[in-house]
Amino acid sequence: MPARVHAPTPANLRRLAAALRQGELVAIPTETVYGLAAHALDAKACRAIFRAKRRPANDPLIVHVLDLSHAEELAEFNPAARRLARHFWPGPLTLVLPKKPCVPSIVTSGGPTVAIRVPAHPLARRLLRLAKIPLAAPSANLFGYISPTTAAHVHEGLGSRIPHILDGGACAVGVESTVLDMTNPRQPRVLRPGAVAVAELENFLGVKVHGAKARGARSRQLAPGMLERHYSPRTPLVLRPPTSQTPPAGTAIVWLRKPPGQKSMKDIFWLSRRGALAEIARNLYAVLRQADTGGYRQIWVEPLPDGAGGLAAAINDRLRRAAAKR
Repeated sequence: MPARVHAPTPANLRRLAAALRQGELVAIPTETVYGLAAHALDAKACRAIFRAKRRPANDPLIVHVLDLSHAEELAEFNPAARRLARHFWPGPLTLVLPKKPCVPSIVTSGGPTVAIRVPAHPLARRLLRLAKIPLAAPSANLFGYISPTTAAHVHEGLGSRIPHILDGGACAVGVESTVLDMTNPRQPRVLRPGAVAVAELENFLGVKVHGAKARGARSRQLAPGMLERHYSPRTPLVLRPPTSQTPPAGTAIVWLRKPPGQKSMKDIFWLSRRGALAEIARNLYAVLRQADTGGYRQIWVEPLPDGAGGLAAAINDRLRRAAAKR
């Protein structure tokens, strides 16, 4: 039976909150991407996420909660992590911290830490308030494919595998949250770049924020989004700067900025009319999906220049993983 797409009416939100409490799966909008939500303290419900997404059990889930007090019921916070939460939540920052015993091991892939955040999307927050439970919610797509930023994207990928989709319109940010390992507050590490930039974190914490290397597909992941290949279209993707080289036949070309006066052209897709980072991030996954379903043999994508700052690190990270060899 295909998934039912629910408009965000008060009655539907109450109905979906009850479904989540009963262990059902519900795809929900967040400010970053759509997530496939389940009761985070119900191991059976969380296992259903892995089955629906065809997600390997070594890739942990992010838990979404309403506020810091609810987060502290699930994770051991140090003073620096608590300061970060008070400053950046609600918002697209995920903190990795030692988990408390109530968090099922399926959520953390058997590890001692849990990834946790407070979403800013008003519908996600209303569901959390109504359901009165924490929600495990990785991206609502088949594992490894381009993340969904609309309810239609969710339906295309998981419509035959889940019962409910809450339609909250297009996601405002468009790329996943920044994942920050705060288990050692003296040496914070960004496990996945995202909407909160490293420079912003360093300025706030007053210490150097390190990066983390990708892990092999068979090892336990410290956080979602760390695999070398991820967020990938089925069509081979090549990172290629603007060039006069003529692309081979059957190539879709994705450029960052649409020059003024440039007419729409066959096989060319634009991420932004102005080259604005926020617009590029917001459109990235939708444009990649559009190119991927166009029957092309390959997709050429223009990467952002080094040192662009802000969201550029997250955008280039997603493009590099999408272009990694199969």
